[in-house]
Amino acid sequence: MRPSEWFEGLRKIDINDLDTNNIGSWPPAIKALAGILLMVLVLGLGYNFYISDMQNELDLKRAEESTLKDQFASKAGMAANLELYTQQMKEMENSFGVLLRQLPSDTEVPGLLEDITRTGLGSGLEFEEIKLLPEVTQQFYIELPIQITVTGAYHDLATFVSGVAGLPRIVTLHDFDLAPANPDGGTKLRMSILAKTYRYNDKGLQK
Repeated sequence: MRPSEWFEGLRKIDINDLDTNNIGSWPPAIKALAGILLMVLVLGLGYNFYISDMQNELDLKRAEESTLKDQFASKAGMAANLELYTQQMKEMENSFGVLLRQLPSDTEVPGLLEDITRTGLGSGLEFEEIKLLPEVTQQFYIELPIQITVTGAYHDLATFVSGVAGLPRIVTLHDFDLAPANPDGGTKLRMSILAKTYRYNDKGLQK
């Protein structure tokens, strides 16, 4: 049947005359049209329920593939430079050990207290307290806290802080507390400060 004859047959058909209970009696043109519509419907439903799900899964796999490629490239670079990193770590550990061994030992702590006292007196201050607090052990070093309380003029206190910070041994200053020495007035101030020095931890280095 030529297309022109097929379309002509469709125009002559009255849909009201079609018997839905007897599809086999429908004209060939209507059967062909119904078959095409049914095929389009099946394909549409198949795409929505099957192909679209597969497309979503494919998109997820592509994103996962991109992530895995990035991870592989990163790990490949690390593996290529592993020997260099290992060598650098050894050098850093050796340098760190040398620096730690430059920290003061137990026998140098009395000398440090003398230096702090001398610096305070030389700045014109009066000591109310200077005492060692319990040590704080870290993995590679041990903190030696020293509680200091002094009184004096503001500029003398500043000179003292500068002098302690400039001592040859490593000393850090923490927890400043500054208040008038005499509540009734006067120029004198009382300063409480926590100084910390450090010594290396032999046991930590051996781990």
